[in-house]
Amino acid sequence: MPLLEQPRKAGDIEPFPSGKITYLAPLPLPTPMPAYGPHIGELNDVFMDFGLGSPQVFMWQMTLGGPFSVAFSAAFLFPLIGGFMFFLFGMGWDDVSHAIEGLFNEGKGVSFFVGCLMLLIGLGVWHHNDKKRASIIPTRFNRQRREVCFMPKDATEPVFVPWESLSAWVIEAQGATQYGIHRQYGMGIGFYQGETLTSVEFHCAGLPLAISHWEAIRGYMEYEVNDLKSIQDLQDLQGPDDPPHEGLHTFRNARARMHQQIREGTRTRLSGFFWYFYHVMTLWTIPNHLVEWEVRRLERIGKQALPDAMREWSEPLSEDQWAKPSEELLRLSEQVRQMQKRQPHRPITEIFAQVQRER
Repeated sequence: MPLLEQPRKAGDIEPFPSGKITYLAPLPLPTPMPAYGPHIGELNDVFMDFGLGSPQVFMWQMTLGGPFSVAFSAAFLFPLIGGFMFFLFGMGWDDVSHAIEGLFNEGKGVSFFVGCLMLLIGLGVWHHNDKKRASIIPTRFNRQRREVCFMPKDATEPVFVPWESLSAWVIEAQGATQYGIHRQYGMGIGFYQGETLTSVEFHCAGLPLAISHWEAIRGYMEYEVNDLKSIQDLQDLQGPDDPPHEGLHTFRNARARMHQQIREGTRTRLSGFFWYFYHVMTLWTIPNHLVEWEVRRLERIGKQALPDAMREWSEPLSEDQWAKPSEELLRLSEQVRQMQKRQPHRPITEIFAQVQRER
């Protein structure tokens, strides 16, 4: 977490013993990275919620399908594999069938116990995350007002921050372990209120991905990103009339596309078999139905938890009341874009730093 001893700006670098912090804002200058927003929840013409994201089908597949797959494999597949091994060693059918029956009888109790234990652990993790989702008020970006609303921990009223004064940073850190050098990356946004830093940070798989998270926010506030599909639906499984979250529609669209690819010859029937096998082992469409239920539930709870001041602030404005970007932001953003065209392989943070020096 950065410690701002003096005002920072886009392009500044703050080293620390195991890595460095690179600032992307203020001012929020454009980057060439594609926008990607897995932590973004609701998004409309007025505001965008950042911090929680939408429930994912994969998590329910692992929570329910994982224990089922392990229990099924231990109870049925392993005995069949054992019987096949007996067959390869030249055993007769009586020995093979006896081996299969013995392995099944020995493993069914253990597989049932392990499956139930895994299920309880998975549901416990879901319950913990669900309580967190229900209690946390996400950071909200209002592009009509060009402001950001934070709800600091233990605060009773939200804090509204001008968009162009918001700080954003990416963190690069590394450390030595017994397995080699371990690198970590993260993205954060925040502001200082007196000496208190209010911030939101997330771990990322790499530096480009961390910048892409920020680009999704910046793109939304500058009217370059207008829907969740463009920043979340990387597999293109949502039709024009589908809701912006995962659900039963994404399953149907994935199955229809898989059959279309088989007809066109771009996918084999064996690949199609494994597609069906995976979804059968992860309980078919049950995870998709659960995601739709969870989305409806969280939407109802989230609206009830918002402070009145935040609700009023989130109301749409007439277009003549919309806040406008500053002349300085427009000028510097154009300079950054021109430099990117001339030097497309130069790191964006170096471009930010040069533009700031030439202010």
